[in-house]
Amino acid sequence: MTVSNIKAPPVYIAFIVQFLLCIAVALIALLTLNLVTAYSILLGGFISIVPNGYFAWKAFRYRGARNTPLIVKSFYAGETGKLIMTVVLFALVFAGVRPIDEPAIIVSFIVNIIVGLLATAWVSVTWRKLRKS
Repeated sequence: MTVSNIKAPPVYIAFIVQFLLCIAVALIALLTLNLVTAYSILLGGFISIVPNGYFAWKAFRYRGARNTPLIVKSFYAGETGKLIMTVVLFALVFAGVRPIDEPAIIVSFIVNIIVGLLATAWVSVTWRKLRKS
């Protein structure tokens, strides 16, 4: 592996945004709805956040043009691992957690994906502007 001076984008910021939003929405649900909906929202969010974190860790391990083959392999491994983790986490939650609010899990999962995409885009634009300065 060749060392590169290229810095990885701060993708962890997107995970912090997702995590904080998931916690905030779950707390609101706890105060306004019920405990089952609140922890279902948390579970749905974590089913999204944890595999995405794994993907980001795998995808951004290598940098630089000389590491292109390793970067490509890491992206494929990260995406494969992310898909497997998502399926396993959904299966574990739906099979092992009772009582559960299924729509809350699914909506929370989808919202976390959208928030993650928006936060990642925001980080990317901001990071690019900071690098140009």
